[in-house]
Amino acid sequence: MKKVLAVFSSLNGESGNSTTLARDYLNKLTASDQASVTTLDVADLALPHLTQAEMQAWMTEENARSDEQVALAKHSDDLIESLKQADEIVLAVPMYNFGIPSSLKAYFDRIARAGITFKYTETGPVGLLESKSATVFSARGGIYAGSDFDTQTPYLKHFLNFIGIKEINFVYAEGLNMGEEQATKSIEQAKGEIVELLS
Repeated sequence: MKKVLAVFSSLNGESGNSTTLARDYLNKLTASDQASVTTLDVADLALPHLTQAEMQAWMTEENARSDEQVALAKHSDDLIESLKQADEIVLAVPMYNFGIPSSLKAYFDRIARAGITFKYTETGPVGLLESKSATVFSARGGIYAGSDFDTQTPYLKHFLNFIGIKEINFVYAEGLNMGEEQATKSIEQAKGEIVELLS
């Protein structure tokens, strides 16, 4: 059975546009395929900014960690274990001030671990989470795809490639704050792309 990890990051929770699109994809996926879905809402998780103390906990051998370091390392360890178990990663990503939500960045900071999700080699870093795919649902108030203002797409590609995920599909819903007609058209177009992805 295919295992899917769905990571949501909208401040609007279930009413967020990126969440709605990802849910539509997941519902269609589970209806037509044998798949199990694990969900994670990083907005609710409210991970703090990464600190030197937390990074030091990762770099300390497990049997030498203090109780505090065990607790600090557990955040990252648990998130990485969920990621390792998944065959596909679904990311629901709204655009906030031209970038990804800070809660999603805090999540990424915990899953990028040298020696665990990537390694350094003489020719540069190599991702260790191969044989996984990612599907990204990006919701935006304006229209940015393909422009210099779209910092999300290259960042997400670089980050996912960095940890070994090479197969990435993007579905955009743009112009959602540019009038009801534009928003409806964009959502319907995105839903059509979902059908194409699953066909």
